[in-house]
Amino acid sequence: MASRLNDLLAKRAELEQQIVDLQREERSSAIAQVKSLMAQHGLSLVDLGSRTAPPVAKGRSGSKVPAKYRDPATGQTWSGRGLHPNWLKHALAGGARLDDFLI
Repeated sequence: MASRLNDLLAKRAELEQQIVDLQREERSSAIAQVKSLMAQHGLSLVDLGSRTAPPVAKGRSGSKVPAKYRDPATGQTWSGRGLHPNWLKHALAGGARLDDFLI
């Protein structure tokens, strides 16, 4: 029974991969056809009604968020995003309020 289930799951995974591969191939083919037609007729994205070029995928910009909270004892800061840092956790557990640490 378990081997039959494993066989079916393996077939499903194989079919899903085939679907992904075929979609990728068809998409690449469609893009190539569009590019060919655009080059053949001298068209640009502006001609298609787009005011600008499509946005280029970017990674994280790496810009830092300014600190919003500061520990007066150590000078450590926190932007207010993500998990509370340990110094703030301990202070809040000791009865302090988050507003006490606003910069």
